[in-house]
Amino acid sequence: MPDRLTEDLPATGHAAELAREQTALTTLYERLDAMREYAQRRLRTVLLETGGTPQARSERESFTQLYTEDLAKYDAAEHGLCFGRIDLSAGVDGVAEQRYIGRLGILDEDDDYATLLLDWRAPLARPFYLATTATPDGVTRRRHIRSRNRRITTITDEYLDLDLARAEGAIESDTGVGSESALLAALNAARTGQMTDIVETIQSQQDAIIRSEHRSVLVVQGGPGTGKTAVALHRAAYLLYTYRKQLDKAGVLIIGPNSTFLDYIGQVLPSLGETGVLLSTVGNLYPGVQATLEDSLRAGELKGSLGMIEVLKKGVRDWQQTPPEPIRLTFDGYEITLDRKIVTKARGRARSSRRPHNLARPVFAASVVDALTDQLAQTMGKDLTGGQNLLSQADLTEIRDEMRADTEIQRAIAGLWPILTPQEVLAGLWADPARLARAADTLSPEDRKELFRPDDGNFSAADAPLLDELAELLGVDDAEERERSRRRWRTQLAEAQDALDILTGSAPQDLEDDLDPEILMAYDLIDASQLAERQHVRTHQTTAERAAGDRTWTYGHVIVDEAQELSEMAWRMVMRRIPNRWVTIVGDVAQTGDPAGASSWQQMLEPYVAQRWKLAELTVNYRTPAEIMAVAADVLAAIDPGATVPRSVRESGCPPRALHVSPSESVSTVADLVATEADRPGITVVLTPHATLADYTELASDVVQVLTVPEVKGLEFDSVILVDPQDILDESPRGLNDLYVALTRATQRLSVVYSGELPEVLDALG
Repeated sequence: MPDRLTEDLPATGHAAELAREQTALTTLYERLDAMREYAQRRLRTVLLETGGTPQARSERESFTQLYTEDLAKYDAAEHGLCFGRIDLSAGVDGVAEQRYIGRLGILDEDDDYATLLLDWRAPLARPFYLATTATPDGVTRRRHIRSRNRRITTITDEYLDLDLARAEGAIESDTGVGSESALLAALNAARTGQMTDIVETIQSQQDAIIRSEHRSVLVVQGGPGTGKTAVALHRAAYLLYTYRKQLDKAGVLIIGPNSTFLDYIGQVLPSLGETGVLLSTVGNLYPGVQATLEDSLRAGELKGSLGMIEVLKKGVRDWQQTPPEPIRLTFDGYEITLDRKIVTKARGRARSSRRPHNLARPVFAASVVDALTDQLAQTMGKDLTGGQNLLSQADLTEIRDEMRADTEIQRAIAGLWPILTPQEVLAGLWADPARLARAADTLSPEDRKELFRPDDGNFSAADAPLLDELAELLGVDDAEERERSRRRWRTQLAEAQDALDILTGSAPQDLEDDLDPEILMAYDLIDASQLAERQHVRTHQTTAERAAGDRTWTYGHVIVDEAQELSEMAWRMVMRRIPNRWVTIVGDVAQTGDPAGASSWQQMLEPYVAQRWKLAELTVNYRTPAEIMAVAADVLAAIDPGATVPRSVRESGCPPRALHVSPSESVSTVADLVATEADRPGITVVLTPHATLADYTELASDVVQVLTVPEVKGLEFDSVILVDPQDILDESPRGLNDLYVALTRATQRLSVVYSGELPEVLDALG
């Protein structure tokens, strides 16, 4: 398509090009403002509307969601609306085409809805990311446009056509053939504490993964700084754009390692044009439970192993009791006995049904009631002459029904086979040493001691998969809720019919016979069920909101970031939510810090997809400077001698340094380093062992964070100050992995402060 945005402007000279692009950008923002104003006007109109039919209310709620999401999308695109342009060689019609690329698509309503701005996810925008001098794909020039507050600050051209480059004198200039200046500028920019999107600088290796058509499990393995997280988020946006019909209703779930990480990435998806994605950690994936407790490393490892399945099964069975002594009951003036034999038989029947615990309870209760009915019949209907029992089948059925409603009998049954919740079972398991010993009899006393925890109503992140497993073992018995709903509906239906009867009785009686059929009354237009239906109060929720509150929700696609940290039990929880197995997994097994985490992708995935998963690798390190990566490479070699070190694309000019101090000088030395970093742009992090974290918390500020290694998974900082790396090694069975993570968080500078010994793997710093 010809460039209609700027066709009346001069096309020579850098100043003229800036003016040309500014005019184009202004036009795009004018259209964005018009789109925003239209959405605001329509939203105001919809919000002022009230009443109406159920269909009208439903449509109003849908429009409210539509315009609200549109406004969020427009607001998110405000910064960097248009970030690029590609010029294509002339086609068969002799007309060269220019395509502007941006965060969302914009059409020209005054010119037959011609495209003014291409959404970066559209197929026609793909050459912006894939074209190279070797395979230009028809592209002669790729222009990167950087702007601030709707004003263009710089334009950078990459020439993929050598003749065009020569003609415009670009060979000898800062811009040139295949230049990566735009990428390097983005990489060198200071961190802000929130993740920025990479739509301007997506590289061909990343683009291939983002747009992959693989419909099973796609594993994206990549070392530090290779852009795994950015690729995962852009893949989510791309899939929602490309498969909107399939994913709109089911939704997309993105799982991150911790809440800090979710806050970090939280603004990226809206800026990519998507607002309907659920972000969650594994610990918060079970509805109604917030993971606030922290387990010991050993407890987390135990909870993450598949051996917990048998522990939980035994834990549930432990609630299915037999009475140590016969239970004496009184029914209708007669004494009956609920003994061990009756309960054992009923328990066997319930377990043989292979139903979950709560759903098997009616089988248990029915068996107990049958046995008690037979016992009572032997007393009440006994024929003293030795004949047959005097009670008929109708009598027995009546007794059985009365026993089902008897409070004392039902209380006894509830004590032997109670209705349970996952929270009740798990909290009781951890808080009761005797119960834990019976359920976890294969664990050592030391391991059971690690799991013991008083019941304070709180849970840890490792508990969430166990709660999910218990929900499967227990089942949901909603028979009472269904019956309550039926009773409410019958009441509403009766009230609606009464209202219509009143209207019918108050109808005018003095109308002429020939006019009566022409007058419609309310009862002519609506029946009782329609009137009752209109009294239902409906609340509108987005797909993500509905999914967050529903444990059984199944998603259209799931993305797991830092996936190497998930335990075997966590994977069972995740896979229940994605039965179609369309999953994108991003991570690096060399960075696994959780003892329950993955040592290989095959280990975690084989139970669910066997060999039906695809591996894609990211090998270029965009974050970590070469000077720092040279130090981290020694740690990687100690973890896995055969691992490939990601290739850094740049140097920072700041070699990492190590400072040996006395224990009493550690805090003051770190404080001095923090003060030095305050004069530089960006974010600094102080990474400490768990044991000494409190010593440094006073250093935290808006531009300084004080964290432990597990808290920085997936994050990046301009400067990293690493404290006592040997203690970090000693704290975890996977200390080398944690040290590798710590070393590779910096985008510019790394300082190591230690008061003991420097680990051998860091000899390069000595």
